[in-house]
Amino acid sequence: MTNTLHRYSEHYAFERARNPKPVQDDYIVFAMASRGLNDDNLIEKYRTFLRLALKYNPVNIGDATKGGIFRPRQDMNPAAHWRRDQRPDPEQVIAGIEGHTTVAAVFGSYEAMMRFVEDVKAADLGISINISAPMDSARRCCQDTGIVPHSVEYSLGFRGSLDKLPEATILELSTMCGHGMVSANFAKKMVEWVKENRRSPDEAARYMARFCICGVFNISRAGRIIRDACHLKL
Repeated sequence: MTNTLHRYSEHYAFERARNPKPVQDDYIVFAMASRGLNDDNLIEKYRTFLRLALKYNPVNIGDATKGGIFRPRQDMNPAAHWRRDQRPDPEQVIAGIEGHTTVAAVFGSYEAMMRFVEDVKAADLGISINISAPMDSARRCCQDTGIVPHSVEYSLGFRGSLDKLPEATILELSTMCGHGMVSANFAKKMVEWVKENRRSPDEAARYMARFCICGVFNISRAGRIIRDACHLKL
């Protein structure tokens, strides 16, 4: 089971029957182990997994206990937030792995994700690998890499009374953190700030990514969603 099953996309919303746009920039690969079963030399296995991912320029990598390439800091006051170092730090993620956790890599293209899965298969790390992607893409990746899937899980989307849900754009942003650490109100605020020219779409995406503790927030996709919402060009 993965919390990333609940990522919302207008493509899969029932009311969007016309001209659906398939998700083509959001592919996640997890690695995880079972305590006492396949966790020997686990830290090095996880580090190998993430180092392999870096070959294919992931938009984010994460350790579920500490976060992704953009993280909050406790040694800074609110005034310092606007002039902080905005550079990603993947090596901090890799070096910070200490034991049992889940690690993940997020890619912005099918090709990068598929090549990474090929490398992970060749590395034969002996731990569970989970692909979280649109179903057609996940199935294609298994076929292209010669993998027989162990199991398949689906998300059935939102059901029931939906009138109090945020608008589609905000849902697309907030559900990229499956643990609910990116609130809908915060996502809405970031979109409004971009519309007001107070922040760029990429800056707003990085701010939201810091709150996603497992590091699976897709920073590139978030920037694209905000640009589309604000009718901005690259």
